[in-house]
Amino acid sequence: MRAVLTPLAYLARRWTPSPRTVQRAAFAAVLMSVVIVVTGGAVRLTGSGLGCDTWPKCTDNSLIVTQEQGFHGVIEFGNRMLTYVLCAAVGWAITAARCATPWRRSLTRLGWLQFAIVMGNAVLGGITVLTGLNPYSVAGHFLLATSLITVTVITWQRTREGDGPARPRVPAPVRALSRALIAATVVLIAAGTVVTGSGPHAGDSSEIKRMPFDWSSTAHVHAVSAWVVCALAVAMWLLLRVADSPADTRARARDLLIVLLAQGAIGYVQYFTKVPEALVAAHMLGSCLVWIAVLRVALSLRERPSAQTGVPAQGDAQLTNA
Repeated sequence: MRAVLTPLAYLARRWTPSPRTVQRAAFAAVLMSVVIVVTGGAVRLTGSGLGCDTWPKCTDNSLIVTQEQGFHGVIEFGNRMLTYVLCAAVGWAITAARCATPWRRSLTRLGWLQFAIVMGNAVLGGITVLTGLNPYSVAGHFLLATSLITVTVITWQRTREGDGPARPRVPAPVRALSRALIAATVVLIAAGTVVTGSGPHAGDSSEIKRMPFDWSSTAHVHAVSAWVVCALAVAMWLLLRVADSPADTRARARDLLIVLLAQGAIGYVQYFTKVPEALVAAHMLGSCLVWIAVLRVALSLRERPSAQTGVPAQGDAQLTNA
């Protein structure tokens, strides 16, 4: 009796993507995970959060935006449609990973985890609309989107590694500092959602419930968290130089400092200029880039051998490209 092939298994017999194609597919998922955050911010900043006032339909009687909903409806509906583009990017990553030779199940599992997060966040987005832009739901929506960025970045990195056990490239104190940096950045991002939830730009022109915190005080807590992250990033950069770590790891620590400097400048300018929409959007993009930079530093501190998979490990890839 012949086994029934799944669609992906059937395609894998007829198409074998190159390692570069798999990497590009994984990067497309990273890119779209950032785009969906920024466009989601545009929905809030233009007051279009309830442009489509129900979910999953746009109105009680229409699946799509109607002429009566105007500009705000177009913005909100457009953001919903981008979810399908994100799904396509994640689907491409899953398909490329499944069809590659050899088949690396770790990559396809990461791809399906991305898809699960996208679906979960779509449901949470619907709950956010149905609850009238509840600030806690909005915060959870952003944090789950950040989780998606985490998984897509890890997947992208893993496409350039093997599947063997991870082995360190730097001493233990550097790895401990990296864990502290990740924890501090998580606190920073979480504090940022509280600043958003208690401040202006509620997402709609109607009366929207806000978090019961003083906005100025939460902004100061957020700023202190940012300074802690900056201090740890500087310490990481210095320690990597003292430890004579690999050049690519030092470069990622430098990149993190540059992104933090830009993000901090935007944050202070937007605070003293009464949080204009354009700067808030730039700050949301910066939040994504800071988190990606932190993850890339952490991921560069270890490598995975390639003997079992035929995929160049991080260090081998650098020698190949040199």
